[in-house]
Amino acid sequence: MIEIENVSKTFVTKKNTVHALNDISLSINKGDIYGVIGFSGAGKSTLIRMVNGLETPSSGKVTVAGKNVALLKGRQLREFRKGIGMIFQHFNLLESRTVFQNIAIPLELAHKNKDEIKCRVQELLSFVELEDKADSFPKELSGGQKQRVGIARALALNPSILLCDEATSALDPRTTDSILELLQKVNRELNITILMITHQMNVIQQVCNKVAVLEGGKLIEEGSVIDVFGNPQSETTKGFIRTVINDRLPEEVKSYLRSYNQPQKVYRLRFDGKNADDPIMSLAIKETGVNISILFGVVTQLEGKVVGFQTVQITGTEEQISKAEIFFEEHKVPKFEVEI
Repeated sequence: MIEIENVSKTFVTKKNTVHALNDISLSINKGDIYGVIGFSGAGKSTLIRMVNGLETPSSGKVTVAGKNVALLKGRQLREFRKGIGMIFQHFNLLESRTVFQNIAIPLELAHKNKDEIKCRVQELLSFVELEDKADSFPKELSGGQKQRVGIARALALNPSILLCDEATSALDPRTTDSILELLQKVNRELNITILMITHQMNVIQQVCNKVAVLEGGKLIEEGSVIDVFGNPQSETTKGFIRTVINDRLPEEVKSYLRSYNQPQKVYRLRFDGKNADDPIMSLAIKETGVNISILFGVVTQLEGKVVGFQTVQITGTEEQISKAEIFFEEHKVPKFEVEI
């Protein structure tokens, strides 16, 4: 659906040169809710603007639905953009227009007749649950209601892709949850691919199935949400994940583990639908003879699945520990060694 191949972007000013993106490659499939996370200045917004042609790469290629975006000009580009909806952090509503009139803007620009506009806007008001706000002005709405208007407007021309640039950053936690639920509904019921730019790891956790982590214009990590949460490779990713799942062992516990003078391994184990119902720990102890101490455990939801993570200390003889490692592999329990 969206292919980003070796994309770099450099901005040159009189004072300096900024390398906003550096050799980024990503594949976003139809039906994905794909999250791109990073701190301010990581290059997230520049990346998303490549997808709808608001920025062109200095090198590399962005292909959307088989079209090289940088080659589209004039009418071709305008037609292409009709297939891409965009929602923004600060809503971008016209204060002088009612909710109905704001949602109607893309339809008016596409020269739809009044009956078509009325029918489509009413349909969208129902979809985002704002039927009673059609004649209200933005100043009369809450932040969550404003964002629902923004989503409805973005859906007006039946896009196949929805771009979300920090769509929940200006909202409180409860409102954020409701907007994320609406975006899941958009993805599920309308089969719209969603590309989300955010610096909030809870957004990635709640709705995305894939995630890419940017830092300083570089792609430092990418994969399924379950895999990235289960075994983050970079310190930046680990820091983001700890904002929602803080599995960092206290220094006192680490000190105790380092002083342990018998064979041991410390692992983070992942349990999902494939193995969550099995008595894995008791079976491992029974079959291999090791002792297992649970140091940390958490259950969360990722990619619509209930997933559990347990950090454990495994002790015994070297042979017993080796057998336990093989046991977890045979029972398809992903394990990742934890440094102490």
